[in-house]
Amino acid sequence: MVGWFEVPVTNMDRAIAFYEQVFKIKIERHKMGPLDMGWFPYADQDAPGSGGSLVAHPDHYRPSTDGSLLYFSSHTGDLQDELDRVESAGGKILNGKTPISEEHGFMALLLDTEGNRIALHSRA
Repeated sequence: MVGWFEVPVTNMDRAIAFYEQVFKIKIERHKMGPLDMGWFPYADQDAPGSGGSLVAHPDHYRPSTDGSLLYFSSHTGDLQDELDRVESAGGKILNGKTPISEEHGFMALLLDTEGNRIALHSRA
């Protein structure tokens, strides 16, 4: 049901460096006046999942540890791979790899460099 997501950031360079290092991806930056966006890779609009972006704007976006929780899927299938890169990228692990259930796999909670609480998910 999610069609698009936006992760608020205050320092786009720092946020891009964090997400690129943790997820081993390339983020595409787009500046549109006062709106600064860093688009996550999204290959196929017809595939399951959602596209999204890092977003900085002085009036409309503020990082938060409250509210909605965004789960990022592990590209390797084991979220420990991404979790192992969180602290060296400047983030903080709030809750390490934790089993959800045999059926649903594992999750972890972390803070990104901007102060957003986000989660990781994998089956293994």
